[in-house]
Amino acid sequence: MTNPSNVLDLIEAFRRSKTMFAAVKLGVFESTPATAGEMAARLGTNLDATERLLEACTGLKLLVKTGDTFENTEEASACLTAGSPYSMLGYINYSNEVLTKLWFNLEDAIHEGTNRWNQTFGSSGPLFDSFFPTEEKMRTFIMGMHGFGKLSSPGVAQAFDLSGYRHIADLGGATGHLTIEICERYPGIQGTVFDFDKVLNVAREQIALSSAKDRIACVPGDFFTDPLPAADLYALGRILHDWSPEKIDILLRKIHATGASLLIAEKLLNDEKTGPVPAQMQSLNMLICTEGKERSFPEYRELLTRAGFSKIEGKVTGRPLDAILAQV
Repeated sequence: MTNPSNVLDLIEAFRRSKTMFAAVKLGVFESTPATAGEMAARLGTNLDATERLLEACTGLKLLVKTGDTFENTEEASACLTAGSPYSMLGYINYSNEVLTKLWFNLEDAIHEGTNRWNQTFGSSGPLFDSFFPTEEKMRTFIMGMHGFGKLSSPGVAQAFDLSGYRHIADLGGATGHLTIEICERYPGIQGTVFDFDKVLNVAREQIALSSAKDRIACVPGDFFTDPLPAADLYALGRILHDWSPEKIDILLRKIHATGASLLIAEKLLNDEKTGPVPAQMQSLNMLICTEGKERSFPEYRELLTRAGFSKIEGKVTGRPLDAILAQV
């Protein structure tokens, strides 16, 4: 008989993520060390159910149990607590409260080839109004992506030698994690984080914590409609995968017209698009959330060549995002 282990694993996969989501939402990782009884009292939850949840988290290597006491693993403390600079709570809560509901409608997205915001939440306005319906939800999402960026930006910043550039402008730069990483790595580079004004309120808080804070500015704007800030290197981190080819062409041509180089941070599919799995899953995520998708390096090279860029290099970083450097 064929070994069904892969199918069985996939059947249960959502249970594992939902266990982590529930533990985060309930505040488990903020309430350790504790016995099951102490945890249930702190959270106001059922004792037997709480004990099952804590035991499941030990199986998922998020908690360790010593005697009757449960404590966070090092990874859980780093990624699943609010006080950590690597916290991914925002993105986890967003995944729990928004993405899982969108993914319930994946079959309809496959039928129609469009995102599921209107079907799931009755939202039919501009795309990113759905992402940021309130100031609080915007901050939660942006800070979740900041935790993700703290993991990915070091790999992007060191993928190429950027020492010859004087000023990087990160378009849609969110909290500025990529700009901060590059400016800290290269003392001769000035940085600009370019994003919506409400997002820059969060960016300024993170920039203030950086040793390169005096070399990083924030400029509000929309990269589709507003003039771009002056720079000899632009960056697009997890931006191109949001948009249709038509909108990508507009943005890439706009950047090319400045004569500057372009650094792209995205998760690359392999040339045959048979992997890696995180990029394939993210491509489906883009289907249900946006107008875009993930691409292979040859596909990005084609887009960049069409926009006028000539020297184009791609690097797999081993981090959550890969890097492409395009020069005029």
